[in-house]
Amino acid sequence: MRKTLIASAIGAAVALSACSKPAEEAKTTAAVEQTQAAAPATEQAAVTNPLLVKSTLQYEAPEFDKIKVEHYQPAMEEGIKQHMAEILTIADNKEPATFENTIVAMEKSGELLTRATSTFFNMTGTISNDEIQKIQSEMAPKFAAHSDNINLNPQLFARVKAVYDARATSGLDGEATRLVEDYYERFVRAGANLTEEQKTKIRALNEEQSTLTNKYQQNLMAMKDQIAVYVDTKEELAGLSEAEITAAAEGAKAKGKEGKFIIEITNTTRQPALAALENREVRKKVWEASAYRGTSGETDNQPIVARLAQLRAERAKLLGYDNWATYQLEPTMAKTPKAVLDMFGSMVPAVVENTKKEAEAIQAMIKETGGDFELQPWDWEFYAEKVRKAKYDLDEAQVREYFEFERVLNDGMFYTMNKLFGITMKARPDLPVYHPDVKAYEVFDADGKSMAIFYADYFARDGKRGGAWMSSFVEQSKLLNQKPVVVNVMNIPKGPAGEPTLVSYDNVTTMFHEFGHAVHGLFSDVTYPALAGTSVSRDFVEFPSTFQEDWAAHPDVIGNYAKHYKTGEAIPAELLAKIMKSRSFNQGYDTLEYMSSALLDMEWHSLPADAPLQDVQKFEAAALKKHGVDLAAVPPRYKSTFFAHVFSGGYSASYYAYMWSEILAADAFAYVQTQGGLKLENGINFRKNILSIGNSKDPMEAYKAFRGQEPTTDALLIRRGLKTGIN
Repeated sequence: MRKTLIASAIGAAVALSACSKPAEEAKTTAAVEQTQAAAPATEQAAVTNPLLVKSTLQYEAPEFDKIKVEHYQPAMEEGIKQHMAEILTIADNKEPATFENTIVAMEKSGELLTRATSTFFNMTGTISNDEIQKIQSEMAPKFAAHSDNINLNPQLFARVKAVYDARATSGLDGEATRLVEDYYERFVRAGANLTEEQKTKIRALNEEQSTLTNKYQQNLMAMKDQIAVYVDTKEELAGLSEAEITAAAEGAKAKGKEGKFIIEITNTTRQPALAALENREVRKKVWEASAYRGTSGETDNQPIVARLAQLRAERAKLLGYDNWATYQLEPTMAKTPKAVLDMFGSMVPAVVENTKKEAEAIQAMIKETGGDFELQPWDWEFYAEKVRKAKYDLDEAQVREYFEFERVLNDGMFYTMNKLFGITMKARPDLPVYHPDVKAYEVFDADGKSMAIFYADYFARDGKRGGAWMSSFVEQSKLLNQKPVVVNVMNIPKGPAGEPTLVSYDNVTTMFHEFGHAVHGLFSDVTYPALAGTSVSRDFVEFPSTFQEDWAAHPDVIGNYAKHYKTGEAIPAELLAKIMKSRSFNQGYDTLEYMSSALLDMEWHSLPADAPLQDVQKFEAAALKKHGVDLAAVPPRYKSTFFAHVFSGGYSASYYAYMWSEILAADAFAYVQTQGGLKLENGINFRKNILSIGNSKDPMEAYKAFRGQEPTTDALLIRRGLKTGIN
């Protein structure tokens, strides 16, 4: 049972859950016969449906030039049939259960389903349309049912348990033992030990959850156009650059509103335009469009949020846990909600104090520049930028001129990966892509051998959900003789037609971050697909990506790519020094808005099963007040109605993981600097002990193998500018 189906389902808001009744023994033979009978039809369909057969492209990269929307659903439905037949054959095997005939057999199963879902679910976030969303809605409960028909199959679980019980005496190596334990835990946590009555209940909960998470995500996609802010005159956009104003005019024209200007709303509460817009009323409109999305009309996500929290609590209770957070954190590095709350609790006083000092400085700037009003959320970014300029004499518009996209990509990110890991990237325009903006690359290892395919999908467009992420089309596996095929997706605004794309420094660091996830997949070197690449706990998976962020600011790197987009001149040393000094600026705000969202996530998922449906806005206010993070001018980075990580993704009760992982990342980066910084030896150590092992080892043991000791929080406090003596 390959990892890709599970990972894809999570990414598409289809949880590890199900909806149909248990497969009775009488249906087992019928299901196999039905699949076998369908085989000739499958061969016939393969002629016109490319997903039904392996791709002939290098490393089985998807044949995007042949795949059409109408191919996905038939391929996925046929994949479910074939996979279920394979699973039932394993479950009904009369031979004693062994590692090979049970665990390895499941790892080899589901080839068609994995191929179809890994492609489809990547498309749902990158080129979505009504047809794709319709397929997604129809398939969500089917995938949920399929997962439960596997996880709740008593005969199959009995075989998994037999292998698990005998693991110590079966002569298994470390990775195989880890795989057996992972399978056993997965089945138990899905409800394999429940009574039939309880299984029926959990199936119903899972069906409803899969439907609601899918609806939540589709509401977010639908409201993207609804909440965009239009203004009538160029004067209302004072403060934006000419290129940004031109792009706003072109964007409005593309939406059928020629003569107007559009301000698109990104996926967080904070909006990039707020740092530059001089018109306070326009700023307020932009902020309100962002902060209050999903709270009314057909795309109101409030009822979905309240019910999802309740559903998860009920599921946790059935599985023997006090709440969903306790259930979710059990297999992570944090282990318990208390550990997470203790981490945040120890930081809240210092972060809030720092944020209040920042607010005082901003309020003073408002007064100094003639304002006679109290600081509001839509004012923070604008006046914080003035404080930044005054404190560091730094002009963000000037800075962008040194961050031209292609240079950042090639002379920054790819350059760093070459120096650190020895890899090189070769453009592959011959490989088909799913959108003209997407570029394909072949990845070559330090010894010159080809090792993977990488797709770069960096620019914002209609049909793409907000945010940034990494995903896989093909997972690495020695068992299946597969090389990785991965993709990075972002939403960088493209420059106006005929002009280069200038990137904000935030987007620069996000490019490095997402490629950190990419190399976690690219360097995977394990036998079993279920343990490959990024299939680690949520509070470890963000460590490799956050580690890569800091290379963007490393002197050897930034000096190589930060060059003026017109003249090609290297960024002046004085300006570079200002950028480095300003990195800790506004960190109270940045940290507090993140922590507020993470604490909100924990509060939602700490509700007991008997708690009534919550009033979303009242619940949010109470949760923030409870933890002392209710500063009116600093709202959570994500509010509940657009908190996709938590309510339609795989981060429920896990948004804390970014901070937890940052502790590891900051400690690791600081350690590498003591070992010579940007050099191959350090990259080899990181690759060998962190990136290549996937989930084949305990994460803390892996970290200690790399670092020689457990991490401390010292480097994190320095990284965030919260330690005494850091400017």
